[in-house]
Amino acid sequence: MSALIVDGKALALSLEKELRERVETLKEKGVSPHLAVVIAGDDPASHVYVRNKQRACERCSILSSRIDLPSNTTLEDILEVVAELNADSSVHGILVQSPAPEGVDELVIASAISPKKDVDGFHPANLGKLVQGDTSGLLPCTPSGVLMMLEKKSTGLSGAKAVVLGRSRIVGMPMALMLAQRGVDATVTIAHSRTEDAVALCREADIVVAAIGRPHTVKADWIKPGAFVVDVGISRTGDGGLAGDVDPGVEEVAGWLTPVPGGVGPMTIAMLMANTVSAAESL
Repeated sequence: MSALIVDGKALALSLEKELRERVETLKEKGVSPHLAVVIAGDDPASHVYVRNKQRACERCSILSSRIDLPSNTTLEDILEVVAELNADSSVHGILVQSPAPEGVDELVIASAISPKKDVDGFHPANLGKLVQGDTSGLLPCTPSGVLMMLEKKSTGLSGAKAVVLGRSRIVGMPMALMLAQRGVDATVTIAHSRTEDAVALCREADIVVAAIGRPHTVKADWIKPGAFVVDVGISRTGDGGLAGDVDPGVEEVAGWLTPVPGGVGPMTIAMLMANTVSAAESL
């Protein structure tokens, strides 16, 4: 048995095509969707991510602005920029690229962005809606992208047993909430560093979402034959390559597998574009 590889790039390009049509409709009404990205410091990976987001904006006909700040930028500096963007009616989406400079609290930044412009989906108001089962707000991009991949490629999520490895506010916790919400109806277990025998939980799961940031942690003998395995992790290897949280051997056991790169990453950016368009539409 060999898993079907879920092409995140192709799915993202399909979504971008739909978004371009929505953008054209908005422009006919005099609204040009606009994403502003704030980046502080010289982290090479962050600059690559921001360039990828700018290219996606171009493909979707979304206006993008980039605000570069030095590595010694303070929290107060970033909050001042965020306040200016909140007040700018031409800006529909605001994203402050992680990681922030050392000593800068990213939770404070997330809370300062207007919930209506919070295209990352990390504002307490947007996460709070999700906890209440309300998915009408701007949702975190990576979990949204994963859910779309599951819905497009899986035979059914209702009643499926899902294990989410990792409990971060960015991926793990919102992912679990989205899988368990009404209309999706999976039965979800969150596993983390203190979970006893996470391997046994994974072996019973129809869906495994790995979001722990440790290369090749999830092995083939963790996986139930035919399961849908989503690899959210991405780490640099010693030779300069990229590795996910899932060992390559899982491909021989799983029914579906998202690759790294080319799986969840493109879908995360596509959902960022979707949130920006949705924010512009909600004016």
